[in-house]
Amino acid sequence: MTTTDIHALVGAYALDAVDDVERAAFERHVGECESCRVELDELRETSARLADSTWSVPPPRMRGEVMAAIGRTRQLAPVSPAPVRAERAPGRYRRRLVAAAAAVVLAGGASATVYQVQEQRVRDQRTIAAEAARQQARTGQILAAPDLVVRTAPVIGGGKVTVASSAANNAGVVLLGADAPPAGGKVFQLWTIRGTTPKSEKVLAVGQTNVVQIVDGLPGSDMVGVTAEPAGGSPAPTLPLVSQVPLT
Repeated sequence: MTTTDIHALVGAYALDAVDDVERAAFERHVGECESCRVELDELRETSARLADSTWSVPPPRMRGEVMAAIGRTRQLAPVSPAPVRAERAPGRYRRRLVAAAAAVVLAGGASATVYQVQEQRVRDQRTIAAEAARQQARTGQILAAPDLVVRTAPVIGGGKVTVASSAANNAGVVLLGADAPPAGGKVFQLWTIRGTTPKSEKVLAVGQTNVVQIVDGLPGSDMVGVTAEPAGGSPAPTLPLVSQVPLT
């Protein structure tokens, strides 16, 4: 979390709208940041003042008393209103106004927003975990197949490509383990080749040297190849291949 992120937490912290990690980080920070302590105190004071403005139902007799008082009170002649003069509010007063406005907005929306963000984080993590578990189970199923055929080939520059194929599962697993990434900011790209037609199966990230990739329909391919491509990959393999594993 950056310093800017920490400063931005002061409003949410004042309203207890932070998670445990954010709370711990901000509490460490606020002990060393005088400006955040001042702003936190002002937000808390403003929130307390806003909370004091409670409303209650007036007693039924009040209406009658007010109407009777109106009947007894002499009405004044209308007067022209004095012109309103705009004055620039002192800096501290403006700051309190901003704090008050922020407190009102945060009170209405911060809790819901933070809740939605946290819920999205949880959903994202659950999705990632579920996908990882699915991939792991599928990989184990393919590698445990009785008809599994395993082939390997070296990678130019060091490393190895292992291809495990199962006709019964009509799928295979390609394991790339290179000793170093391609030079010049290039990336590894995995291909299956059937006849003379290549198909991209995976583009690695810059600097990435290892991957385990499930490839459906792998037993019908003639070869698995690995190339060094510009970041983001290429639509067709760039020769020469840095590794090739014949499947037939």
